[in-house]
Amino acid sequence: MKSFPSESMFDLHGKTAVVTGAGSGIGAAIARRFASRGAAIAVVDIDRAKADVTVADITRAGGSAVAHQCDVSAPDSVAALFRAVSDAHPRLDILVNNAGIAHVGTIEQTTPDDMDRLYRVNVLGFYLCAKEAVARMLAQGGGVILNMASTVSLIGIPDRFAYSTTKGAVLAMTRSIACDYVKRGIRCNCICPARIHTPFVDGFVAKNYPGREAEMMRTLSDTQPIGRMGTPDEVANLALYLCSDEAAFVTGAAYPIDGGVTAL
Repeated sequence: MKSFPSESMFDLHGKTAVVTGAGSGIGAAIARRFASRGAAIAVVDIDRAKADVTVADITRAGGSAVAHQCDVSAPDSVAALFRAVSDAHPRLDILVNNAGIAHVGTIEQTTPDDMDRLYRVNVLGFYLCAKEAVARMLAQGGGVILNMASTVSLIGIPDRFAYSTTKGAVLAMTRSIACDYVKRGIRCNCICPARIHTPFVDGFVAKNYPGREAEMMRTLSDTQPIGRMGTPDEVANLALYLCSDEAAFVTGAAYPIDGGVTAL
């Protein structure tokens, strides 16, 4: 007789997770979801006040979380973050590389400063955090790294030259880490969301399309084949699976969560 799935599935009790960019949006949703399954969360954001809000949400719900201010593009800041996490916890089981920034424009509209700004957060930041995590995970016998890529790492879209370039690098980084450490207990995957409705999107639209916010929000929704943008909680559900023991056979994968964007 077939048994029903156990309620202990996706159990993260006893695990420690670092989630970057966790002050709002997808990162905050992932931090909350992991905490709800028992993980102790290092809530990391460049804006300490936003990290504090996420921590307050988690602790009110009975979870365990500590806020950390960190500039992921600065090596000293990242090193200090991981020292603080190691001082507080005996293990680092999960790293979610989520902090990121965007840019609108073709190659003609992208300056060297634009490229450098996005590279430092979206690529160098992921590298710095992953390098710190790998060292600790090797010493303890394994762990999980989850990188936030994008559908633009799989397909092209207009006016996102710099952003697409950095997210393509994240996809390559994910597969490289997975390949290098598959025999040493470290899994590494990435999630490739299409448009997810977050405060980041609201701010992005307000900044780049002033006076046209409602029109652009409709356009962003309508261009998803499913007819709407995704939600942070939907991404968090996928992240929970990929970082749980239920995904122990999954590494080097890029998971679209895109309302049909890459299929149609």
